Amino acid sequence: MSLAHSEVYNNHSDLLFPDEKSLVTACLAGDRRAQEAFYRRFAPAALVVCRRYANGRDEAMELLNGGMMKVFQKLDKFRWEGSLEGWVKRLVFRSTIDQFRAGKQRPTLEIADWDTPSEATVTQSLYAEDLCRIIDLLPETSKEVFWLFAVEGYNHAEIANQLNFSEGNSRWHLNKARQILRKKLQSQSFKPNRYAG
Repeated sequence: MSLAHSEVYNNHSDLLFPDEKSLVTACLAGDRRAQEAFYRRFAPAALVVCRRYANGRDEAMELLNGGMMKVFQKLDKFRWEGSLEGWVKRLVFRSTIDQFRAGKQRPTLEIADWDTPSEATVTQSLYAEDLCRIIDLLPETSKEVFWLFAVEGYNHAEIANQLNFSEGNSRWHLNKARQILRKKLQSQSFKPNRYAG
């Protein structure tokens, strides 16, 4: 599809599905145009997540397509309590981990302690699925802020705008998430998953 044709297609799909709710409703009804429009709208942001763990664009596209398949399968579970794009990216991330697990490959993440620059930075290498397990232990808002800041790369102003509260609240929730994660990482009770082979 040419760039001009793609732009016409996107403008046309925007007219058919002017907001996310109408788009999701049409997707759930099996409307192929809606599903294509949904993919075009959310795939670029989800691809950014996949590229962090893939060895090249082809593998990233495979991970993306597997992840978007999972998104369509679970679309009826979205409850409109947060950002649809954030929900899509989280599902694609989890699908990426599942795909690596099935292939016996293990992506890793470098998790840093994002305190003030004057403090020593503590970096610990974790398998991404282990990180998911401990992030899931966070309170809901702190989890959302941590995810947006640490995984998706948003700054506090962007997070505050997206979640409808102040930058101070964003910083508070990030600090709370850091403290909980630090304790979990240092705790004897947290045992990372490891494959026997």
